[in-house]
Amino acid sequence: MTSPAWSVRLYEAADEVFWAFQLGLCWLVFTMIGGVVLGAGPATLAAYAVARRHARNESFQIWPAFAAQFRREFGRGSLVVLPLAGAVLLLLTNYFYFATMGPAGATARAITGVALVALLVVTAYLLPMAAHYDLRTFAYLPKASLFALTRPAASALLLLLLAAFVYAVQAYPFLAVVAIGGWIQLDTWLCLRFFAENEARLQSKGLS
Repeated sequence: MTSPAWSVRLYEAADEVFWAFQLGLCWLVFTMIGGVVLGAGPATLAAYAVARRHARNESFQIWPAFAAQFRREFGRGSLVVLPLAGAVLLLLTNYFYFATMGPAGATARAITGVALVALLVVTAYLLPMAAHYDLRTFAYLPKASLFALTRPAASALLLLLLAAFVYAVQAYPFLAVVAIGGWIQLDTWLCLRFFAENEARLQSKGLS
């Protein structure tokens, strides 16, 4: 027979998968509502904001909470997310272009690949940071970049997990919506802990 403890864990795991599906679906729906270009920014920040609330064990209904956050983030979301998305798209385009050049483009492709990886890691910190800290819009990028540089182990962990999510979607495309929500939630959960550890370290040194 299944033990009560195992049943609870199974229920909690299923509940988290369903939450990830809802979160990913919310992101997709509100991105489309905003016409993709204008919707992606606020939908992304809204997703990280509700993921933060979920990580802190708050009780709320995801759809109305997401809609309210989407409205609040409509301006700031585009300013924060669209430049990052544009830079990622440009680097990807250049990477595949250099790949078509064969050996002649190997060096440029490698440099572009390193830049792309660095930007993805910085973005993995920046989006939870935008949901967690109230800073000037253009202050997030330098702070997230510094955080990524000073925490190499955490940065490597985030990169490995992101690669795992990308691989899973490539192998099983039907998991895309769950994977989007799952990555946002896991990224948020980990970064909240990294931020808390950093704040505790600064307080212990009398810097905060």
